[in-house]
Amino acid sequence: MNIRLRRALMLSPPLLWTVIFMFVPYTLLVIYSFWRTEFPLFVPDFQFGNYAELIRDPQYIRVLWRTMRIAAMVSAFALLLAFPYAYFLVFKVRRPGLRLVLYMAVVAPLWVSYLLRAYTWKTILGTEGVLNSFLISTGILSEPSSLFLYNQTAMVLTLTYVFIPFMVMPIYAALEKIPASLKEASADLGHGRAATFLKVTLPLSLPGVIAGFTMTFCLAFGDFIAPILVGGPDGQMVANVIASQFGAALNWPLGSALALVMLVIVLGIISVSDRFERLGQARLS
Repeated sequence: MNIRLRRALMLSPPLLWTVIFMFVPYTLLVIYSFWRTEFPLFVPDFQFGNYAELIRDPQYIRVLWRTMRIAAMVSAFALLLAFPYAYFLVFKVRRPGLRLVLYMAVVAPLWVSYLLRAYTWKTILGTEGVLNSFLISTGILSEPSSLFLYNQTAMVLTLTYVFIPFMVMPIYAALEKIPASLKEASADLGHGRAATFLKVTLPLSLPGVIAGFTMTFCLAFGDFIAPILVGGPDGQMVANVIASQFGAALNWPLGSALALVMLVIVLGIISVSDRFERLGQARLS
């Protein structure tokens, strides 16, 4: 009984935290999503008008598609940058101290405010920023250009910089677990570096790649700071629409419905990612 009591006391705080700050808000979202709006009030009801509005109005479909496209681009660019970097750290850097320093160079920005990191790119890409100043000083431009900021390209750059640590960390962990004996065995069998990479290193690193891609995609999919700072009029994402529904529009039922659609998409992506990761591990075993 004492052991059970101690376990109950240990588990009570995290369970209580989860219930209060996860299940209760999600339950309220589900309830509000079926209500209807009679401005400025929300009338309790059970109807699917809010979900029908999301399907009927093309602007919500466009925002969802734009958000998924930007999140996919951010994940792809982060993967292209993170995998070579993690590979270099694991297999090319022999000194543990230097490897730790280079690894922390990627992870350390997570300790800095997200807003500060995103605002850095606004400073770089702005009309009086570092990029415009460099192009003017080299004679490429005669006057500052506004093409670098307030567009989707600026959003992809900013989000890639902000979320690339979440791509590097799982890939680095996966590559670090690959035994050196497997690469040596591949070389003994007559395989070159390219063949060893394709047949040994890449398959064994896929769990880290899938985990990193999933985390980066989901984080970018739910971001709403970068669109405000560097996105401009054509960079609005689904999180910004949800915030506007709960704020200026005062349409909590529609905002709740859109938030639940976003949640379902994220959970679906996580489920598919988990399935691919399990299939990959089963094939490797």
